[in-house]
Amino acid sequence: MRRLAGLAPFRQKGFRRQFPADIATSWGFEMETLVLGWYILVSTGSVVWLTAFASVQYLGTLVSPMFGVMGDRLGHRGVLCVMRGLYAVLASVIGVMALTGTMSPLAVMAVAAVAGLVRPSDMGMRNALIAASVPAPQMPAAMGISRTTADTARVMGALAGAGLVAALGIGATYAIVVLLYLVSLGLTLAVPAVRRVAAAPASPLRELRDGFGHLRDTPPLMAAILLAFLVNLLAYPVSGGLLPYVAREVYGVDRTVLGYLIACFAGGGLLGSLVMIGRGGVAFPGRVMLVACAIWFPLLIAFAAVTDPRAGLVLMGLAGFVQSFALVPMSVILLRCAEERFRGRVMGLRILAVYGLPLGLLVAGPLIEWMGFARTITMYASLGLICTGAIALHWRRHLWPAEAPANTALR
Repeated sequence: MRRLAGLAPFRQKGFRRQFPADIATSWGFEMETLVLGWYILVSTGSVVWLTAFASVQYLGTLVSPMFGVMGDRLGHRGVLCVMRGLYAVLASVIGVMALTGTMSPLAVMAVAAVAGLVRPSDMGMRNALIAASVPAPQMPAAMGISRTTADTARVMGALAGAGLVAALGIGATYAIVVLLYLVSLGLTLAVPAVRRVAAAPASPLRELRDGFGHLRDTPPLMAAILLAFLVNLLAYPVSGGLLPYVAREVYGVDRTVLGYLIACFAGGGLLGSLVMIGRGGVAFPGRVMLVACAIWFPLLIAFAAVTDPRAGLVLMGLAGFVQSFALVPMSVILLRCAEERFRGRVMGLRILAVYGLPLGLLVAGPLIEWMGFARTITMYASLGLICTGAIALHWRRHLWPAEAPANTALR
Protein backbone atom coordinates (compact mmCIF):
# COMPACT_ATOMS: atom_id res chain seq x y z
CA MET A 1 0.00 0.00 0.00
CA ARG A 2 2.91 2.38 0.61
CA ARG A 3 4.23 1.73 -2.87
CA LEU A 4 0.81 2.05 -4.47
CA ALA A 5 -0.41 5.28 -2.95
CA GLY A 6 -3.21 5.38 -5.51
CA LEU A 7 -4.90 2.46 -3.74
CA ALA A 8 -4.98 4.21 -0.37
CA PRO A 9 -8.74 5.00 -0.60
CA PHE A 10 -9.44 1.27 -0.28
CA ARG A 11 -8.30 1.52 3.34
CA GLN A 12 -11.66 3.20 4.01
CA LYS A 13 -14.50 0.75 4.62
CA GLY A 14 -17.04 2.98 2.92
CA PHE A 15 -14.99 3.28 -0.27
CA ARG A 16 -14.32 -0.48 -0.40
CA ARG A 17 -18.06 -1.10 -0.45
CA GLN A 18 -19.07 1.82 -2.62
CA PHE A 19 -16.61 1.11 -5.44
CA PRO A 20 -18.13 -2.26 -6.49
CA ALA A 21 -21.61 -0.75 -6.02
CA ASP A 22 -20.74 2.02 -8.47
CA ILE A 23 -19.30 -0.50 -10.93
CA ALA A 24 -22.49 -2.56 -10.88
CA THR A 25 -24.61 0.55 -11.44
CA SER A 26 -22.46 1.82 -14.31
CA TRP A 27 -22.48 -1.57 -16.05
CA GLY A 28 -26.26 -1.67 -15.73
CA PHE A 29 -26.54 1.80 -17.26
CA GLU A 30 -24.40 0.91 -20.28
CA MET A 31 -26.15 -2.40 -20.88
CA GLU A 32 -29.57 -0.73 -20.77
CA THR A 33 -28.51 2.09 -23.09
CA LEU A 34 -27.16 -0.32 -25.71
CA VAL A 35 -30.05 -2.81 -25.52
CA LEU A 36 -32.86 -0.25 -25.56
CA GLY A 37 -31.22 2.00 -28.15
CA TRP A 38 -30.83 -0.93 -30.53
CA TYR A 39 -34.42 -2.08 -29.81
CA ILE A 40 -35.81 1.38 -30.59
CA LEU A 41 -33.87 1.62 -33.85
CA VAL A 42 -34.81 -1.88 -35.05
CA SER A 43 -38.47 -1.59 -33.99
CA THR A 44 -39.13 1.83 -35.51
CA GLY A 45 -36.46 2.14 -38.20
CA SER A 46 -36.42 5.84 -37.35
CA VAL A 47 -33.41 7.91 -36.38
CA VAL A 48 -35.84 10.46 -34.91
CA TRP A 49 -37.02 7.89 -32.37
CA LEU A 50 -33.40 6.99 -31.64
CA THR A 51 -32.37 10.60 -30.99
CA ALA A 52 -35.49 11.11 -28.87
CA PHE A 53 -34.51 8.10 -26.77
CA ALA A 54 -30.99 9.51 -26.37
CA SER A 55 -32.40 12.92 -25.36
CA VAL A 56 -34.60 11.63 -22.55
CA GLN A 57 -31.45 10.24 -20.87
CA TYR A 58 -30.58 13.87 -19.98
CA LEU A 59 -33.94 15.00 -18.59
CA GLY A 60 -32.65 14.70 -15.04
CA THR A 61 -29.87 17.22 -15.57
CA LEU A 62 -32.47 19.97 -15.23
CA VAL A 63 -33.52 18.78 -11.75
CA SER A 64 -30.14 17.53 -10.55
CA PRO A 65 -29.63 20.54 -8.22
CA MET A 66 -32.71 19.42 -6.26
CA PHE A 67 -31.18 15.96 -5.84
CA GLY A 68 -28.18 17.77 -4.39
CA VAL A 69 -30.47 19.58 -1.96
CA MET A 70 -32.01 16.26 -0.87
CA GLY A 71 -28.56 14.74 -0.45
CA ASP A 72 -27.39 17.58 1.79
CA ARG A 73 -30.62 17.47 3.80
CA LEU A 74 -31.29 13.70 4.10
CA GLY A 75 -27.84 12.20 3.57
CA HIS A 76 -26.18 11.20 0.31
CA ARG A 77 -26.21 7.47 1.06
CA GLY A 78 -29.95 7.42 1.68
CA VAL A 79 -30.77 9.32 -1.49
CA LEU A 80 -28.43 7.12 -3.52
CA CYS A 81 -30.09 3.97 -2.16
CA VAL A 82 -33.55 5.21 -3.17
CA MET A 83 -32.26 6.04 -6.65
CA ARG A 84 -30.67 2.62 -7.14
CA GLY A 85 -33.76 0.86 -5.86
CA LEU A 86 -35.74 2.75 -8.50
CA TYR A 87 -33.31 1.59 -11.22
CA ALA A 88 -34.05 -2.03 -10.25
CA VAL A 89 -37.82 -1.45 -10.32
CA LEU A 90 -37.76 0.21 -13.75
CA ALA A 91 -35.45 -2.46 -15.18
CA SER A 92 -37.86 -5.09 -13.85
CA VAL A 93 -40.70 -3.41 -15.72
CA ILE A 94 -38.75 -3.60 -18.99
CA GLY A 95 -37.80 -7.22 -18.32
CA VAL A 96 -41.40 -8.24 -17.62
CA MET A 97 -42.60 -6.53 -20.79
CA ALA A 98 -39.93 -8.34 -22.82
CA LEU A 99 -40.77 -11.74 -21.34
CA THR A 100 -44.54 -11.30 -21.79
CA GLY A 101 -44.34 -9.90 -25.32
CA THR A 102 -45.87 -6.54 -24.38
CA MET A 103 -42.77 -4.46 -25.07
CA SER A 104 -43.27 -1.50 -27.42
CA PRO A 105 -41.22 1.57 -28.41
CA LEU A 106 -43.69 3.91 -26.69
CA ALA A 107 -43.59 1.93 -23.44
CA VAL A 108 -39.79 1.82 -23.53
CA MET A 109 -39.67 5.58 -24.06
CA ALA A 110 -41.98 6.13 -21.07
CA VAL A 111 -39.82 4.02 -18.74
CA ALA A 112 -36.64 5.59 -20.11
CA ALA A 113 -38.06 9.06 -19.44
CA VAL A 114 -38.68 8.20 -15.78
CA ALA A 115 -35.19 6.74 -15.44
CA GLY A 116 -33.76 9.79 -17.22
CA LEU A 117 -35.09 12.02 -14.44
CA VAL A 118 -32.93 10.20 -11.87
CA ARG A 119 -29.90 8.61 -13.55
CA PRO A 120 -27.93 11.79 -14.40
CA SER A 121 -27.71 12.65 -10.70
CA ASP A 122 -26.14 9.30 -9.76
CA MET A 123 -22.59 10.46 -10.51
CA GLY A 124 -22.95 13.59 -8.38
CA MET A 125 -24.38 11.68 -5.43
CA ARG A 126 -21.69 8.98 -5.56
CA ASN A 127 -18.92 11.61 -5.67
CA ALA A 128 -20.42 13.47 -2.71
CA LEU A 129 -20.59 10.20 -0.76
CA ILE A 130 -16.94 9.45 -1.58
CA ALA A 131 -15.91 12.91 -0.36
CA ALA A 132 -17.63 12.26 2.95
CA SER A 133 -15.79 8.97 3.58
CA VAL A 134 -12.30 9.53 2.13
CA PRO A 135 -9.67 11.80 3.76
CA ALA A 136 -8.68 14.90 1.79
CA PRO A 137 -5.15 13.73 0.81
CA GLN A 138 -6.64 10.59 -0.76
CA MET A 139 -9.29 12.47 -2.76
CA PRO A 140 -7.41 12.68 -6.11
CA ALA A 141 -6.74 8.94 -6.07
CA ALA A 142 -10.33 8.21 -5.04
CA MET A 143 -11.70 10.29 -7.93
CA GLY A 144 -9.37 8.54 -10.35
CA ILE A 145 -10.50 5.12 -9.14
CA SER A 146 -14.14 6.18 -9.25
CA ARG A 147 -13.71 7.39 -12.82
CA THR A 148 -12.72 3.87 -13.90
CA THR A 149 -16.24 2.64 -13.10
CA ALA A 150 -17.66 4.65 -16.02
CA ASP A 151 -14.72 3.91 -18.34
CA THR A 152 -14.82 0.14 -17.83
CA ALA A 153 -18.61 0.14 -18.08
CA ARG A 154 -18.55 1.89 -21.42
CA VAL A 155 -16.19 -0.73 -22.83
CA MET A 156 -17.20 -3.95 -21.07
CA GLY A 157 -20.81 -3.20 -20.15
CA ALA A 158 -21.75 -2.37 -23.72
CA LEU A 159 -19.98 -5.48 -25.06
CA ALA A 160 -21.63 -7.67 -22.43
CA GLY A 161 -25.05 -6.21 -23.24
CA ALA A 162 -24.69 -6.94 -26.95
CA GLY A 163 -23.45 -10.49 -26.36
CA LEU A 164 -26.14 -11.35 -23.81
CA VAL A 165 -28.99 -10.09 -25.99
CA ALA A 166 -27.70 -12.12 -28.93
CA ALA A 167 -27.39 -15.25 -26.78
CA LEU A 168 -30.30 -14.96 -24.34
CA GLY A 169 -32.72 -12.30 -25.58
CA ILE A 170 -33.84 -9.04 -24.00
CA GLY A 171 -35.86 -10.60 -21.17
CA ALA A 172 -33.03 -12.75 -19.79
CA THR A 173 -30.53 -9.93 -20.29
CA TYR A 174 -32.71 -7.65 -18.19
CA ALA A 175 -32.78 -10.22 -15.41
CA ILE A 176 -29.01 -9.75 -15.21
CA VAL A 177 -29.42 -5.95 -15.30
CA VAL A 178 -31.87 -6.12 -12.39
CA LEU A 179 -29.42 -8.31 -10.48
CA LEU A 180 -26.65 -5.74 -11.04
CA TYR A 181 -28.86 -2.98 -9.62
CA LEU A 182 -29.86 -5.09 -6.61
CA VAL A 183 -26.20 -5.88 -5.87
CA SER A 184 -25.45 -2.18 -6.14
CA LEU A 185 -28.28 -1.34 -3.75
CA GLY A 186 -27.12 -3.89 -1.19
CA LEU A 187 -23.52 -2.66 -1.27
CA THR A 188 -24.62 0.99 -1.03
CA LEU A 189 -26.72 0.16 2.02
CA ALA A 190 -23.58 -1.38 3.56
CA VAL A 191 -21.63 1.88 3.25
CA PRO A 192 -21.26 3.32 6.78
CA ALA A 193 -23.53 6.28 7.46
CA VAL A 194 -21.72 9.61 7.62
CA ARG A 195 -22.63 12.22 10.18
CA ARG A 196 -24.20 15.17 8.44
CA VAL A 197 -23.46 18.77 9.31
CA ALA A 198 -26.33 20.17 11.37
CA ALA A 199 -28.08 23.13 9.78
CA ALA A 200 -31.08 25.26 10.53
CA PRO A 201 -34.24 24.06 8.74
CA ALA A 202 -34.95 25.89 5.49
CA SER A 203 -37.12 25.42 2.45
CA PRO A 204 -35.64 23.41 -0.44
CA LEU A 205 -35.72 26.49 -2.68
CA ARG A 206 -33.85 28.50 -0.06
CA GLU A 207 -31.25 25.74 0.23
CA LEU A 208 -30.92 25.66 -3.55
CA ARG A 209 -30.45 29.41 -3.65
CA ASP A 210 -27.80 29.13 -0.95
CA GLY A 211 -26.02 26.53 -3.08
CA PHE A 212 -25.95 28.91 -6.04
CA GLY A 213 -24.65 31.63 -3.73
CA HIS A 214 -21.87 29.40 -2.41
CA LEU A 215 -20.88 28.60 -5.99
CA ARG A 216 -20.84 32.26 -6.97
CA ASP A 217 -18.78 33.27 -3.94
CA THR A 218 -16.14 30.52 -4.36
CA PRO A 219 -14.01 31.28 -7.45
CA PRO A 220 -12.48 27.78 -7.92
CA LEU A 221 -15.96 26.27 -7.91
CA MET A 222 -17.25 28.80 -10.42
CA ALA A 223 -14.32 28.20 -12.77
CA ALA A 224 -14.67 24.40 -12.58
CA ILE A 225 -18.44 24.50 -13.26
CA LEU A 226 -17.95 26.78 -16.27
CA LEU A 227 -15.26 24.46 -17.65
CA ALA A 228 -17.61 21.50 -17.11
CA PHE A 229 -20.32 23.22 -19.13
CA LEU A 230 -17.79 24.21 -21.78
CA VAL A 231 -16.47 20.70 -22.43
CA ASN A 232 -20.00 19.28 -22.49
CA LEU A 233 -21.12 21.93 -24.96
CA LEU A 234 -18.11 21.96 -27.30
CA ALA A 235 -16.07 18.76 -26.76
CA TYR A 236 -18.35 15.89 -25.80
CA PRO A 237 -20.72 16.18 -28.80
CA VAL A 238 -17.93 14.64 -30.91
CA SER A 239 -17.57 11.51 -28.76
CA GLY A 240 -21.03 11.60 -27.20
CA GLY A 241 -23.30 11.60 -30.24
CA LEU A 242 -21.56 12.32 -33.53
CA LEU A 243 -19.32 9.24 -33.79
CA PRO A 244 -21.97 7.27 -35.76
CA TYR A 245 -22.01 10.13 -38.30
CA VAL A 246 -18.20 10.13 -38.46
CA ALA A 247 -18.06 6.37 -39.04
CA ARG A 248 -20.70 6.34 -41.76
CA GLU A 249 -20.34 9.67 -43.56
CA VAL A 250 -16.70 10.67 -43.04
CA TYR A 251 -14.91 7.30 -42.96
CA GLY A 252 -17.47 5.27 -44.92
CA VAL A 253 -17.17 2.26 -42.58
CA ASP A 254 -19.59 -0.02 -40.73
CA ARG A 255 -20.64 -0.44 -37.11
CA THR A 256 -17.54 -2.48 -36.32
CA VAL A 257 -15.26 0.54 -36.73
CA LEU A 258 -17.82 2.65 -34.85
CA GLY A 259 -17.41 0.24 -31.95
CA TYR A 260 -13.66 0.63 -32.18
CA LEU A 261 -13.99 4.43 -32.05
CA ILE A 262 -16.14 4.24 -28.92
CA ALA A 263 -13.80 1.69 -27.33
CA CYS A 264 -10.73 3.80 -28.12
CA PHE A 265 -12.20 6.87 -26.42
CA ALA A 266 -13.35 4.89 -23.38
CA GLY A 267 -10.09 2.91 -23.28
CA GLY A 268 -8.06 6.11 -23.39
CA GLY A 269 -10.10 7.45 -20.49
CA LEU A 270 -9.53 4.26 -18.52
CA LEU A 271 -5.78 4.44 -19.16
CA GLY A 272 -5.70 8.05 -17.99
CA SER A 273 -7.51 7.12 -14.79
CA LEU A 274 -5.11 4.23 -14.17
CA VAL A 275 -2.11 6.54 -14.65
CA MET A 276 -3.52 8.91 -12.02
CA ILE A 277 -4.19 6.01 -9.67
CA GLY A 278 -0.62 4.79 -10.09
CA ARG A 279 0.71 8.26 -9.30
CA GLY A 280 -1.57 8.66 -6.30
CA GLY A 281 -3.62 11.40 -7.97
CA VAL A 282 -2.51 14.79 -9.27
CA ALA A 283 -0.42 17.27 -7.33
CA PHE A 284 -2.00 20.49 -8.64
CA PRO A 285 -5.61 19.86 -9.73
CA GLY A 286 -6.22 23.42 -10.93
CA ARG A 287 -3.21 23.45 -13.23
CA VAL A 288 -3.80 19.94 -14.55
CA MET A 289 -7.45 20.68 -15.35
CA LEU A 290 -6.56 23.76 -17.39
CA VAL A 291 -3.69 22.12 -19.26
CA ALA A 292 -5.76 19.05 -20.10
CA CYS A 293 -8.58 21.17 -21.53
CA ALA A 294 -6.02 23.18 -23.52
CA ILE A 295 -4.79 19.90 -25.09
CA TRP A 296 -8.21 18.27 -25.52
CA PHE A 297 -9.61 20.89 -27.91
CA PRO A 298 -6.62 20.86 -30.35
CA LEU A 299 -6.91 17.05 -30.48
CA LEU A 300 -10.51 17.50 -31.62
CA ILE A 301 -9.38 19.96 -34.30
CA ALA A 302 -6.97 17.32 -35.57
CA PHE A 303 -9.71 14.65 -35.38
CA ALA A 304 -12.00 16.81 -37.51
CA ALA A 305 -9.32 17.15 -40.18
CA VAL A 306 -8.48 13.46 -40.73
CA THR A 307 -10.35 11.11 -43.06
CA ASP A 308 -8.35 7.95 -42.33
CA PRO A 309 -10.11 5.71 -39.74
CA ARG A 310 -6.76 4.57 -38.33
CA ALA A 311 -5.73 8.16 -37.54
CA GLY A 312 -9.19 8.77 -36.10
CA LEU A 313 -8.85 5.80 -33.74
CA VAL A 314 -5.52 7.11 -32.44
CA LEU A 315 -6.87 10.62 -31.92
CA MET A 316 -9.98 9.32 -30.15
CA GLY A 317 -7.76 7.32 -27.80
CA LEU A 318 -5.64 10.39 -27.06
CA ALA A 319 -8.73 12.54 -26.51
CA GLY A 320 -10.11 9.96 -24.07
CA PHE A 321 -6.78 9.86 -22.22
CA VAL A 322 -6.63 13.66 -21.87
CA GLN A 323 -10.27 14.05 -20.82
CA SER A 324 -9.58 12.00 -17.69
CA PHE A 325 -6.94 14.54 -16.67
CA ALA A 326 -9.54 17.28 -17.14
CA LEU A 327 -12.51 15.68 -15.38
CA VAL A 328 -10.90 13.95 -12.39
CA PRO A 329 -9.14 17.12 -11.11
CA MET A 330 -12.38 19.00 -11.81
CA SER A 331 -14.28 16.69 -9.46
CA VAL A 332 -11.53 16.97 -6.84
CA ILE A 333 -11.75 20.78 -6.92
CA LEU A 334 -15.53 20.79 -6.65
CA LEU A 335 -15.59 18.39 -3.70
CA ARG A 336 -12.71 19.82 -1.70
CA CYS A 337 -13.23 23.53 -2.28
CA ALA A 338 -16.94 23.27 -1.42
CA GLU A 339 -18.00 23.47 2.21
CA GLU A 340 -19.15 20.09 3.50
CA ARG A 341 -22.77 21.18 3.94
CA PHE A 342 -22.92 22.32 0.30
CA ARG A 343 -21.32 19.30 -1.39
CA GLY A 344 -24.53 17.72 -2.60
CA ARG A 345 -25.79 20.97 -4.09
CA VAL A 346 -22.45 21.71 -5.75
CA MET A 347 -22.38 18.26 -7.37
CA GLY A 348 -25.99 18.73 -8.44
CA LEU A 349 -24.98 21.94 -10.20
CA ARG A 350 -22.07 20.03 -11.77
CA ILE A 351 -24.55 17.58 -13.28
CA LEU A 352 -26.64 20.51 -14.51
CA ALA A 353 -23.62 21.50 -16.60
CA VAL A 354 -24.02 18.22 -18.51
CA TYR A 355 -27.02 19.80 -20.22
CA GLY A 356 -24.49 21.50 -22.44
CA LEU A 357 -24.11 18.17 -24.28
CA PRO A 358 -27.64 17.95 -25.77
CA LEU A 359 -27.49 21.68 -26.53
CA GLY A 360 -24.21 21.20 -28.38
CA LEU A 361 -25.65 18.28 -30.33
CA LEU A 362 -28.79 20.20 -31.30
CA VAL A 363 -26.73 23.07 -32.70
CA ALA A 364 -24.14 20.81 -34.35
CA GLY A 365 -26.67 18.95 -36.50
CA PRO A 366 -27.80 21.92 -38.63
CA LEU A 367 -24.27 23.35 -38.72
CA ILE A 368 -22.86 20.08 -40.10
CA GLU A 369 -25.51 20.05 -42.83
CA TRP A 370 -24.65 23.65 -43.69
CA MET A 371 -20.85 23.78 -43.48
CA GLY A 372 -19.73 20.17 -43.07
CA PHE A 373 -18.36 18.10 -40.18
CA ALA A 374 -14.75 19.29 -40.33
CA ARG A 375 -15.57 23.00 -40.27
CA THR A 376 -18.22 22.61 -37.57
CA ILE A 377 -16.00 20.67 -35.16
CA THR A 378 -13.05 22.95 -35.89
CA MET A 379 -15.23 25.92 -34.98
CA TYR A 380 -16.48 24.17 -31.84
CA ALA A 381 -12.99 23.21 -30.67
CA SER A 382 -11.50 26.61 -31.50
CA LEU A 383 -14.22 28.35 -29.50
CA GLY A 384 -13.62 25.90 -26.64
CA LEU A 385 -9.90 26.64 -26.65
CA ILE A 386 -10.52 30.40 -26.60
CA CYS A 387 -13.01 30.09 -23.73
CA THR A 388 -10.62 27.86 -21.77
CA GLY A 389 -7.97 30.55 -22.11
CA ALA A 390 -10.43 33.20 -20.95
CA ILE A 391 -11.37 31.15 -17.86
CA ALA A 392 -7.70 30.51 -17.07
CA LEU A 393 -6.92 34.22 -17.40
CA HIS A 394 -9.89 35.47 -15.37
CA TRP A 395 -9.43 33.00 -12.47
CA ARG A 396 -5.66 32.58 -12.74
CA ARG A 397 -5.07 33.58 -9.08
CA HIS A 398 -7.41 30.82 -7.93
CA LEU A 399 -6.33 28.05 -10.32
CA TRP A 400 -2.68 28.33 -11.38
CA PRO A 401 -0.32 29.30 -8.50
CA ALA A 402 0.88 26.44 -6.32
CA GLU A 403 -0.67 28.20 -3.31
CA ALA A 404 -4.01 28.79 -5.11
CA PRO A 405 -7.14 27.34 -3.42
CA ALA A 406 -7.69 24.83 -6.24
CA ASN A 407 -4.20 23.41 -5.60
CA THR A 408 -3.99 23.61 -1.80
CA ALA A 409 -7.42 22.42 -0.67
CA LEU A 410 -6.05 18.87 -0.49
CA ARG A 411 -3.15 19.57 1.86
